[in-house]
Amino acid sequence: MSRLSVDAEALYLELLAGVRALFRPGMHLVGVTSGGVWLAERLQRDMNLPERPGVISSSMHRDDFSRRGMTAGAQTQIAFDVNEAHIILLDDVLFTGRTIRAVINELFDFGRPASVKLAVLVDRGGRELPIQADFCAARVALPATQSLALARSEAGVFSFNVEAR
Repeated sequence: MSRLSVDAEALYLELLAGVRALFRPGMHLVGVTSGGVWLAERLQRDMNLPERPGVISSSMHRDDFSRRGMTAGAQTQIAFDVNEAHIILLDDVLFTGRTIRAVINELFDFGRPASVKLAVLVDRGGRELPIQADFCAARVALPATQSLALARSEAGVFSFNVEAR
């Protein structure tokens, strides 16, 4: 495992500014397990939002469920009424778009939101579905043989790991 020479903490500050620009009173933050949840939790604290962010898992709607099975990540927990809600969906890395498609299917199992915006820390390209972030802190190019994963230290400091796929 190697470290990417991109400062994840600096990118988080960019994400914070971008989410603040997208955010309107009454909106809800929902993080995709697991990196997106870490981002949503920290954004909630840094923006002084009273409501805990939602947690959403892609595992039940993945198109590769038979190959991957259930992941060990957290399961979906949404404490607000999704119907007519305005939601900012947060994820660490946007790649093919398949995880976001699965997450949107999961979200609609809970109701019909009025709007969903997507904010990501990193967009690495390679889209296989027509999904685009409303805000991304950075664009990073990696070979298809590598994956980019957000890591969080015990102190809550973010970094990136580059791993073989």
